Amino acid sequence: MTPPSAPRIVGRDPLPTAVGDAWPQDGEPETWLLSVSRYTAAMDAGAPGTILDADERERASKFLRAEDRERYTAAHLGLRQLLAAYLGVAPADVPFTREDCPGCGGPHGRPAVSGTPLHFNMSHAGDLVFFAFAGSPVGVDVEKLQPVSVVEGVAESLHPKEQAELNALAPAGRPAAFARCWTRKEAYLKGLGTGLSRDPAVNYVGTGRSAVPVGPWAMTDVPVDGVIPGSSGYAAAMALLTSSPHA
Repeated sequence: MTPPSAPRIVGRDPLPTAVGDAWPQDGEPETWLLSVSRYTAAMDAGAPGTILDADERERASKFLRAEDRERYTAAHLGLRQLLAAYLGVAPADVPFTREDCPGCGGPHGRPAVSGTPLHFNMSHAGDLVFFAFAGSPVGVDVEKLQPVSVVEGVAESLHPKEQAELNALAPAGRPAAFARCWTRKEAYLKGLGTGLSRDPAVNYVGTGRSAVPVGPWAMTDVPVDGVIPGSSGYAAAMALLTSSPHA
């Protein structure tokens, strides 16, 4: 997979064109970034009630903190807006479903849209929501860079080789290296549909500047830091299922 360009911005860039019955042959994944604060400020006050479905509205209402409710609402409205453009339907009519979980077979695997060739995934952290759309299964993750004290605690859950790589770095270099590793790892696990129910220590994705593929999953770091003015201190990655395993 070729290195990705910076994501397009929801609310600034033109919406995508409909993909019809198939994602373009050899088409690269498309990524989008949304600022929760900017999107919320520009949002029609009635949009959540007319576009989100009953389950989404109920889930949004259960968040105790206003910022969590706003992030969830903006993320799901943005997702519906983008999917509607790709599919050529109204945002409220996007036919959401869930694939079977690869672990237990229950209906809580990767989110999907019924009867289309489009695959997508979404992640949010802080003020950012990160989306990817592709013709094959895809996973994404965006994270805020964490202080060294947090990295040291969470790093124990990584692959032993990744832990060794972090320990070999000076403390000042660990937050960025950890963020590269963690976003790749979560993107991969979300692409599989397992999320963190699968032990993140199992697969090695690396902490260096070159992402390491896992079997047929191509890993790539996506430039998001500073793409939206005022949004700095973030890392993001995407995992894409390719046609054949990597060496």
